[in-house]
Amino acid sequence: MRIVIVGGVAGGASTAARLRRLSEKDEIVLIERDQYISYANCGLPYYIGDVITDKKKLQVQTVEGMKRRFNVDVRVKNEVLSVDKDSKKVSVRDLVNSSTYELSYDKLILSCGAKPIKPRIPGIEDAENVFTLRNIPDTYAIKEYVESNNIKKASVIGGGFIGVEMAENLAHLGIKVTLIEKMPQVLAPLDFEMAQIIHAELNNNGVNVILGDGVSSFSDKGKSVNLESGNSVETDLIILAIGVSPENELAKTAKLKLGKRGHVITTNSFHALSEEGKEEKDIYAIGDMIEVINALDDSSYAVPLAWGANRQGRLVADDINGISFEPVKIMGVSILKVFNLFAASTGSNERVLREKGIEYQVVNAHRGNHAGYYPGSSNIALKLIYDKKTGRIYGAQAVGREGTDKRIDVIATVMRLGGTVYDLSNLELCYAPPVSSAKDPVNILGYIAENIQAGDYKTVTCYEIDEMVKKGGYLLDVSTEFEYGLGHIEGAVNIDIDVLRNNLDKLPKDKDAPIYAYCQVGLRGYLALKVLKAHGYTNLYNLSGGYITYKNYKYKPGGKKIETIITGGDMQASNHNDKKEKEKQNIIDLDCSGLQCPGPIMATYKKLEEMNRGEILNVSATDGGFLMDIENWVKTNGHTLKNITTENGKYIATIEKGTGKGAEIAFNISQENATIVLFSGNLDKALASMIIAQGAAAQGKKVTVFFTFWGLNALRKPKKIKVKKNLIEKMFGAMMPRGANKLPLSNMNMAGMGSAMIKGIMKKKNVDALPVMIKTAMDAGVKMIACTMSMDLMGIKKEELLDGVEYAGVATYISANENVGTTLFI
Repeated sequence: MRIVIVGGVAGGASTAARLRRLSEKDEIVLIERDQYISYANCGLPYYIGDVITDKKKLQVQTVEGMKRRFNVDVRVKNEVLSVDKDSKKVSVRDLVNSSTYELSYDKLILSCGAKPIKPRIPGIEDAENVFTLRNIPDTYAIKEYVESNNIKKASVIGGGFIGVEMAENLAHLGIKVTLIEKMPQVLAPLDFEMAQIIHAELNNNGVNVILGDGVSSFSDKGKSVNLESGNSVETDLIILAIGVSPENELAKTAKLKLGKRGHVITTNSFHALSEEGKEEKDIYAIGDMIEVINALDDSSYAVPLAWGANRQGRLVADDINGISFEPVKIMGVSILKVFNLFAASTGSNERVLREKGIEYQVVNAHRGNHAGYYPGSSNIALKLIYDKKTGRIYGAQAVGREGTDKRIDVIATVMRLGGTVYDLSNLELCYAPPVSSAKDPVNILGYIAENIQAGDYKTVTCYEIDEMVKKGGYLLDVSTEFEYGLGHIEGAVNIDIDVLRNNLDKLPKDKDAPIYAYCQVGLRGYLALKVLKAHGYTNLYNLSGGYITYKNYKYKPGGKKIETIITGGDMQASNHNDKKEKEKQNIIDLDCSGLQCPGPIMATYKKLEEMNRGEILNVSATDGGFLMDIENWVKTNGHTLKNITTENGKYIATIEKGTGKGAEIAFNISQENATIVLFSGNLDKALASMIIAQGAAAQGKKVTVFFTFWGLNALRKPKKIKVKKNLIEKMFGAMMPRGANKLPLSNMNMAGMGSAMIKGIMKKKNVDALPVMIKTAMDAGVKMIACTMSMDLMGIKKEELLDGVEYAGVATYISANENVGTTLFI
């Protein structure tokens, strides 16, 4: 029997090898249009980026090796032009000598793959620097162009697997890369909040990311990429990676049935169908050119991934040799390396389920890839999607470092075997500190799902939480004060989980009112809800994945300058490469590898406390959120961020202690300065603070008045300002006095009569009213600072406070309080 295989890469080569293992009698002819067979498609970008340096390693099997080992007639540089089903012949052109010949077959296997989409974008014909990547010749062409043309800037159009891999590998070559994606995110298998982690990783490694903006045209022979928004990107190289379409021209000549997007439709045994829908007994089709069965609902879809092509090739060989098999359903298990991270997924994401009208439950979690006490641990962001009624797992996603693949592989295996979320808890997985934890991240997903299924609490996602708060929900942040200061959701009340039981009076009196709790990753939020449930609260929600998931969701992708200096908010050109300057500096290294947010920031703070002004600290961390946090932290803490870079999988920040604007506050204040903390909302105490502030200012002292808690009412504008508030914030606003004129006396207020009487006496004695005193003090240079934490707690917005008021946290007050001669609490 003569078996002709068209296409010699993944599916075709696998079929040929399996056929020979099953039978020594058959004549096997493998026809490939290009020069190479059985090569590593997925490794091509890494050869361009010099990660793989030996081009020979791209070939899994050579033509000569295939012939010798498997006795296969391999014909490279031969192209099959057409198929005659009636005579069971194919027409073939020899591309070396341009001759044409016919070849008969008993069985024909089409494994033609898919080709890159290259739309007719205006200007593309004139562009000399536009490339696509499909095979080894494409790879060599791109690499040669890069090396021969001194490429400085490259544009990658398309944020799929190939696009992201090409962006990374071009960046490895020192090229400034811009990744352009018309959709709101890269990597379609991921949901948005998971893709945001990849956006940040691309930015952190110098790749500029443009999302939600398509390409309208090319100009200047491809030197300019013009976008639909009207913006343009200057470039030396363009990589088109906007997707693939099935290579179906040969299938059309054979009059095979095609799907809506041009893929060949087959039976469960991969026999092609005729245009009339009849099974073609002697023609098979496999790989990227066919539709496959979706494991979710048995619908048809296309999954251009290597596993399917290789598996299908093996099964076709089995079918030809009379070996039966069960229909193969595809879950689309995939993984991608993006600089220091891996992005993996299996099954369906939220977008797919919404489109299909399938209800689902989501679990987000962040867990260490191995035991936290063993060096090098880092968090994996995980997402599980399942049927809330049955527990059936619809899909899972993970983004993290080493061990990310293991978790998705485990979940994919459970899905393949028909397991549910309840099985995740019972999985007995390998444990040793260097590779895992006693409670593996997969177990944790199962535990969380079980708690939700048991009705312990409800969850709210990062997409929903803002709207829930706007509707009046009480938002409870149970992180530490330090964590809260690094970042929190607007409107949240901060009560540390460890003191929650002693602060239940700060919660809504109505125990049926909705309370949305969160911490950094979700665990302490869950513990808080257990405490509240025990105290009679009934309407409890935990933010799935905690603040870290929310922060990822809110990330704003773009470009990031790796080498920067940030001093109290200013950004200047870096001079960190000046060796002479470096030699003069005392540089201290701090390795925070393995610490999770906010661990690296806390360790940085402690180390800087031990250092002298002007000393340099090199902080290295593996936590992806570190680079996002450190910039804001140095701005508010008076240090200088001189440089941000990545090296050997670590994020490195170079910080100079105490030279930022914030630090200058402490160093410039003399013993003659004064600080007043006004935490009272009483008229007489506010008057006293303003009288003292004006008197100190008149003597040349620099005065700071720090308004906190009830003292903030003195700064409120007298008129009602329209701002968005939740129910609790509105209640606070209604009960508190609006402005300095409404403050009560601390004693003898007598329902407001006392304050009216004192104001009358002040008028007779020609003493300025409190609002006038505040304005006079501000005119005299007195700093009025409103405590931002107190504002959040009391629901006071910036728009409601007087013009000229500054906003800061307790750290600014502490800085202003150093080296002062007078400190008063009123």
